[in-house]
Amino acid sequence: MTDRRLTPANGRVAHASLRGQVVADRFVEGEAACVADPLADLLAAPGGARDRQLLRGDGVCVLERQGGFAFVRSDKDGYCGYLDEAALGPAETPTHWVAAPATHLYAAPDIKTKEQALLTLGARLAIAETGERFARTTRGEHVIARHLLPVGERAADPASVAELFLGTPYLWGGNSRDGIDCSGLAQAALLAGGIACPGDSDMQAREVGVDVATSGPFRRNDLLFWKGHVAIALGPERMIHATGHFMAVVIEGISEAIGRIEAQGGGPVLRVKRIGAA
Repeated sequence: MTDRRLTPANGRVAHASLRGQVVADRFVEGEAACVADPLADLLAAPGGARDRQLLRGDGVCVLERQGGFAFVRSDKDGYCGYLDEAALGPAETPTHWVAAPATHLYAAPDIKTKEQALLTLGARLAIAETGERFARTTRGEHVIARHLLPVGERAADPASVAELFLGTPYLWGGNSRDGIDCSGLAQAALLAGGIACPGDSDMQAREVGVDVATSGPFRRNDLLFWKGHVAIALGPERMIHATGHFMAVVIEGISEAIGRIEAQGGGPVLRVKRIGAA
């Protein structure tokens, strides 16, 4: 059975790589594009529920445009779904990514001018020029230079990236400082560290890291997985996660969280995955 989240096919159209594997009216190579809006919901169906979110500068392969929606496959993690077509722009090659929790775009290199947009950690920009305080994008926008890192330069510690999201409100399917869920937090932290990471916690449990004992001892950056939930260990006794229980990104004691989640019907820790050498 194929996973629709990772299958670039919708019956009408499919990626050419799936010829002979799925049924579709057309098989296409798709066209390269990128997200032009600060944030865009990736939907399960046109006008449907949000699966995830894509950020400014995220590249996509557009397989179909119909009725104001684009059926796409995300370049960063292979997630497939529908975007508002207006959220897309031409493909571009990003040079920098936002390494601060959030930053603003300005029309001029002056913090007193009205901001144009808010970008979240992980957003990607094509920078034409960098000055002492501001960088200018190829679209003529201005952004605080110290909030950016060059593409290829990564955060050393994913858990520290996750801590930048402390207090962010919980949002199902969220991937930004405006709102984030457990798997969005894990993905943001790992991608910032240069570690490939899929979009949902069940995928992350399968594909990221190596299995270690669910009983511990836990190391910083271990990923703890429950059914439908993931947290990042900050050390042997504490973890950080985006949780609907507190409706925010919070730090909890690991033992306390394990007991609370099981008492609330969430079950035990099913897997612990270690990033790097076990």
